[in-house]
Amino acid sequence: MTLKVYNTLKREKETFVPLKAGKVGMYVCGPTTYDYIHLGNARPLVVFDTVRRYLEYTGYEVDYIQNFTDIDDKIINRANEVGEDPIQLAARFVEEYFQDAKALNVRPATVHPKVSTHMGDIIAMIRRLEEKGHAYEMEGDVYFSIPSFKDYGKLSGRSQEDMQAGARVEVDERKRHPMDFALWKKVKPGEPSWDSPWGKGRPGWHIECSAMSQKYLGDTFDIHGGGQDLIFPHHENEIAQSEACTSTAPMARYWLHNGFITVNQEKMSKSLGNFFTLRQILKKFSGDVVRFYLLSTHYRSPLDFDDTKLEAAQKGLQRLRTGRRLLEEALKDSARQSGNNRPAAQREKLADQWTKTKNDFREAMDDDFNTALALSLLFDLARETNAFLHGGEGLGAEDLQLLRHVAETFDQLSGVMGIELSETAEAADDSLVDGLMDLLISLRAEARKKKDWATADKIRDGLKELAIIIEDTPQGARWKKG
Repeated sequence: MTLKVYNTLKREKETFVPLKAGKVGMYVCGPTTYDYIHLGNARPLVVFDTVRRYLEYTGYEVDYIQNFTDIDDKIINRANEVGEDPIQLAARFVEEYFQDAKALNVRPATVHPKVSTHMGDIIAMIRRLEEKGHAYEMEGDVYFSIPSFKDYGKLSGRSQEDMQAGARVEVDERKRHPMDFALWKKVKPGEPSWDSPWGKGRPGWHIECSAMSQKYLGDTFDIHGGGQDLIFPHHENEIAQSEACTSTAPMARYWLHNGFITVNQEKMSKSLGNFFTLRQILKKFSGDVVRFYLLSTHYRSPLDFDDTKLEAAQKGLQRLRTGRRLLEEALKDSARQSGNNRPAAQREKLADQWTKTKNDFREAMDDDFNTALALSLLFDLARETNAFLHGGEGLGAEDLQLLRHVAETFDQLSGVMGIELSETAEAADDSLVDGLMDLLISLRAEARKKKDWATADKIRDGLKELAIIIEDTPQGARWKKG
């Protein structure tokens, strides 16, 4: 089997061949840390974490780099709004990111570089671009010269004229070309700044990823990932900077981009006011459910958001967990292990499905990481396993050996998806919910005892918004999902 990936740069699927046999260098653009991540941010985190997991499952050693943009206009503006130091605000939301990533079972990267701690690398790269004639300084600002890089536009597939007409270009009469973009920005009052050959200032957005990817992965690496919205201008500008600086092409061999999250067929974004933070969603659905939902559609396709789709994902995940639990119970139930094997035909049918699932899973994931098809194969295996378990009373040695193989495959393949199916994970979710509900019901009971009806009603009504119904009975309050 051969892995094929859709390369945005070539606009077609290509056979994946890494630079170094058995090793993969992978850079994924991380969040700008000025707020909690929303569902649109969460999709590339889950997608490329799954890509990494699959590459490791197939035997590759993956050097996975995901940055944090902790210096940016958005961070400075937000810090001014809330009266907080920009560096401290960004650091706070970096920590919040790790909480959200953990909830989604996204593994930490090999390295999480921050812009603020790589200023020397960024300044050195800008100086090299200036020396090679690809950058120029104007009164403390430094710009990249678009006309100096003849391949500009090759990732997005648009001409410079088309991009200029469609882009939101910051008006600056000092620029030599309207599309030239900032590499270094002269300090403004109240902004964080660093010393540089051009005076105090801070880097532009695009140069940051070029400098950090080059530091950790070299002039050319295997995979660059990110959301579709980053193709232009961010990734286009990364290519221009990196390849102009090193005179090496390509910067990355394969460019992978996930599709948008939409709400009522419109892209989810803060500017449209139709975004949902992951924290909001996690109040109603577990991180495993959100991850399952994000992987239920091919990563390059748009994914429309609404609660009904998350509810469907919740039910689907529960079916898989139930199937895995029944399998575990059968393996632990000594009373069922009678020593009498099932008819060979039953065992062969399950064995065939087990083999087919393993092979088809590899085939699905080798076809540009088709997680939607890969997940459906787990349902097929669960269904055949359940049929086998209900096909008789006892289990013999050959039956048990096959079931252990099936259980191992369930765990391996769900692990590639980053989804935990074990009884322990299910019980942990349930026990957390039960504990929190007991606490809330206790607080509500205390409020009612003190005749603090406002607090009691606030707890009841708040839970109702989360589809949890409180029922007051003679034996005390009890709850159920609405």
